[in-house]
Amino acid sequence: MALWKKERAMNRDKTIGFIGVGYMGHGMAKNLLEAGYPMWIRGNRNRTPVDSLISKGASEADSPRDMAQKCDIIHICLSNSPQVEDVIRGSDGILAGAREGLIVIDTTTADPKSTAALAQELAEKGATLVDAPLGRTPKEAEAGTLDAMVGCDDETFAAIKPVIECWAGNITHVGPTGSGHKMKLLMNFISMSYAALYSEVTVLGAAVGLSPAKTREVIGGSRLSNGFFDTFMSYAVDRDRDAHKFTIANASKDLRYVNAMATDAGVVNIMAGAAKHYFTHVEAIGKGGDYVPMIVDHVARLNGLDMAKETSNDSS
Repeated sequence: MALWKKERAMNRDKTIGFIGVGYMGHGMAKNLLEAGYPMWIRGNRNRTPVDSLISKGASEADSPRDMAQKCDIIHICLSNSPQVEDVIRGSDGILAGAREGLIVIDTTTADPKSTAALAQELAEKGATLVDAPLGRTPKEAEAGTLDAMVGCDDETFAAIKPVIECWAGNITHVGPTGSGHKMKLLMNFISMSYAALYSEVTVLGAAVGLSPAKTREVIGGSRLSNGFFDTFMSYAVDRDRDAHKFTIANASKDLRYVNAMATDAGVVNIMAGAAKHYFTHVEAIGKGGDYVPMIVDHVARLNGLDMAKETSNDSS
């Protein structure tokens, strides 16, 4: 108990800011509070996570500018680069209140080109931008066991690692600023391509008389299985809506960033282009708020099948 109190006291020498306390941000901020860090937060329209964190000891900042003037380290956990650019560059944004020594940790899955530009603008104010995008789900965010892919210089990484350890269980220093966002795009390229592939496999299987449950049983028991397959099939077969709470709109955005990164690098990216079209289609029909595993339902409908009916036939 004495050691625990000592660690909490050591943590109180840095004031933390947190912008974006939704599915992922709430758990991350909660774990920082429990580690003893003083915290200022900025939420969105949903007051539930904001009020939850205030009840645990957080204070609510008036603006990103206000937060930059009060905090040593600011986390950003938003949906896309335009949102990050707004909270940094806005008239009442972080840049307006930035000072020498401020560290901004952007955990958003973002466009690396935007990251590079923002890092330069913050550097001109004496501040440092770190990109530390996330792996895993809101469940791990609440547990403090997320994956973090960190882009920054060695000195900054050493300074912020104890902070990141409050919400991440697997931390990798990928390289300089921007490297984390590039690596996260590669990771999401794989996972969203899995979602498209598993959807086609499950639907094709159903069309030729192989039930979704049987497809899961065979593939899930083979060397082709993985954690994403298990999560995907929890929805496709068991209809667990909350198996992977990551929206198709966010996934589509990530695939657009992947394709743009490949274009900038002059790399042929046929697989990424193909995966993108399923997600673009679902957005176009107004279902971007569906979660990623639900892509299987949309692929089924394109082929004249009802996946809910196919799975109910498994148990009948």
